[in-house]
Amino acid sequence: MPTRGVVYVHSTPLAVCPHVEWAIARVLAAPVNLQWTAQPVDPGARRAECGWTGRPGTGAELAAALRQWPMIRYEVTEEPSPGVDGERFMYVPGRGLFRASVGAAGDIQLGEDRLRSIMAAARGPEALAHALDKALGTAWDAELEPYRYAGDGAPVTLLTRVG
Repeated sequence: MPTRGVVYVHSTPLAVCPHVEWAIARVLAAPVNLQWTAQPVDPGARRAECGWTGRPGTGAELAAALRQWPMIRYEVTEEPSPGVDGERFMYVPGRGLFRASVGAAGDIQLGEDRLRSIMAAARGPEALAHALDKALGTAWDAELEPYRYAGDGAPVTLLTRVG
């Protein structure tokens, strides 16, 4: 059963834009022509987003394909599908790739074993808070947040209906 998701390229140099389109097109096995707009947070950079449909695991393939360019900032989401958790990938230069499972409402899901491991390793409340922030991708979210807002005239992708 197919699933769907969104690729958000928050910031990329202009010269890399065609390469990003080719990488996405290779994964989706379909032509891709993104609508690039200026990224107000990063003068000279461009931003774009596109929805996609594919088999489960396509989000991971898209995130891996975009890692070829360590200077771009991006997110890839994949909605849950029957028997398969959704996923969210965030990439920030210098921080690397973050991956998490997501539920039907788009929230990051931490499994019982992961939570038990985090609690067992924490040596106090501050260490526990730090470990949970890391598991939730808080640092990636904080760095990407300013880039998420579309500039004037940029297309806005609405989230698809969940549930």
